[in-house]
Order: sequence, then C-alpha cells, then structure tokens
Amino acid sequence: MSTILSVKDLSVTFDVHKQGAWPWTPAQRLHAVSQMSFHIKAGECLGVVGESGSGKSTLARAIVGTVPSSGGQILFEGADLARMDTRQRRVHRRDVQMIFQDPLAALNPRMTVGDIIAEPLVTHEPKTPRVEVKRRVAELMERVGLLPNLINRYPHEFSGGQCQRIGIARALILKPKLIICDEPVSALDVSVQAQVVNLLMELQRDMGLSMIFIAHDLSVVKHISDRIIVMYLGRQMETASAEKLTTAPEHPYTQALISSVPIPDPKLEKARIRPILEGELPSPLAPPSGCVFRTRCPKAQASCAGERPKMIDLGENHFVGCPFHAPAKVIMTA
Repeated sequence: MSTILSVKDLSVTFDVHKQGAWPWTPAQRLHAVSQMSFHIKAGECLGVVGESGSGKSTLARAIVGTVPSSGGQILFEGADLARMDTRQRRVHRRDVQMIFQDPLAALNPRMTVGDIIAEPLVTHEPKTPRVEVKRRVAELMERVGLLPNLINRYPHEFSGGQCQRIGIARALILKPKLIICDEPVSALDVSVQAQVVNLLMELQRDMGLSMIFIAHDLSVVKHISDRIIVMYLGRQMETASAEKLTTAPEHPYTQALISSVPIPDPKLEKARIRPILEGELPSPLAPPSGCVFRTRCPKAQASCAGERPKMIDLGENHFVGCPFHAPAKVIMTA
C-alpha cells in the first residue's frame, strides 16, 4: 500500500500571555506538539491515544490546517501542506476532512440537515446542479443510517448519535481520501458509541478511506485501528500495531494506560498488577527536561533529565521512546 500521509518532525507552539500581566511582559511558549513523526498508508486507520492535554486534538488540527504548524512537514500525497498558504491548501482541503468531538456544537443550528451536509459540495463544486446535490445528500444520509425524509429538519431535533451521523455524512460528501476523527464518540452513550464506531469501520472498508482516530478509550481504539500512537505532553511515547501495543507494550506510560482499562471479569480485575503513576500531568508551559514523562515514571533514572530520548526501532513498525523500555504482558479485553 502507498503512503498517503507522512508527518515528519511536526511541532506546534503557541505564545501564551499570563492573565493580568502587563502588555509588555514576554509571552510564554507552549509546546502543544513536539517533533511528531509518523505515516499513514492508503486504507489504514491510525489510532492516537493519551491523557487530556497530550496534544492529540492539536495534532489533528495542524494536519487539517485550522492551526498553523511551527516546524516540520505534513506531506499529503507528496505535497507539503505545512508550507502552503490558505489558497494553495484549499485544493487539498476536499481530500482531508474532519469529524469533531461535540456532534451538536459542530453543526450550524440555523441550517437544515440537508444544507449542512451539502455545504462542502456547494463550496468546492459550485456548478453541481441542485437536483444532483439533493440526490447525493439523500443517498449519503441513507448510507450513514438517517432517513432521507429528515433532510429539512434542524440539528436540535436530533439525538447526539444522529448529529454525529450528520457530521460523518458532511465529512464524506466530497469523497475524501483521509478522515480525521477527533474523539467522535466521547460525548455519546456506550451503545451509541458502538454503532458509530462500527459505521466508521464499514465506511472505511467500503470507501477505501484512510483514517486518524483519536480517543481516550483504548478498547475502542484497539477495535478500529491498525496501528496506535501513544502521546504524552505533546510527544510521541510509543507506536506499534494495535495488537502489539495492547498485548506487549514497551513504554512505561503505555503500560500504565492499558492497565487502567477495566476488565469485566472480577477475578482477573482483582488479581492484576497495576503500575501506578505518581503526581499530576506537568504543565506544557514548563515541561520537564529530557524525557517529559520522567517525573511520573517508575523506571526513571538520573540520565532521563538530560537529552530527550530518541525513538528506538524495535522492528515490525514498533517504535518506543525510552532507553529503559521492557515488554510487559498485560490483560486487555476488546
């Protein structure tokens, strides 16, 4: 399979002014994403997991282009999106679409469902006849599990799961090559989550889509992803296949994340050994030197405060950013 997206040393920084400070006070530099590198092949789903504040959503928005990158490359089919201005990037925008976390907030309350889904098509293909636009909207609504006769209703008349289906239809109306899902099921009930995830998997298979799936729930990410990236404080901790990462993780942070997933079997849940992380997530305005995870890592050594650890290639597309890595068998249900 060919590589559709290649991200190399991507960084995103923001200048943050302290509240109540004098106007001439120098701004603090916040490193939301720091030197991330990965690739996605055509038809592949890449999962991204990590605690809140780890930079997952910022990474997604940098790829889409809603926040500017501070360094690195975003190569989409060989073209560097990070170097393009707004006008140049518009050409590629139709091929990279996004599904947002809050399904209702992502929809314009003043527009009907039909107009919301059709908006990208009208914007990028303004010469498309209205009859054809309506036909494609109705066809896509049915494809995502919505009745076409609801086309003239407004977002507030739908449930959260239905609103997310509307968002999925809007993202797919242009037949994109890459879909970025920014925690698309976190605001939904568990039963509805399963329906939406299964719908995304079905659409990916039928349409040959590449996908970046961001979520907190590791069991959901394992279910839908081919490979998974683990992020912490804007940095990449570990990358591996979904099966490898969830059964034999190497990085201490990955091991702690997986051990936090509950097991339905009471006996197994009671007998399991959980690595406990000490302390709170550090501020991205003042991250620890060297390895950013060292302040909470049970394997931390004095040398961890020195240089930033490099990603170690363990073979079979398995990379880990810890010199003291060691495999750990964990129990995780799907």
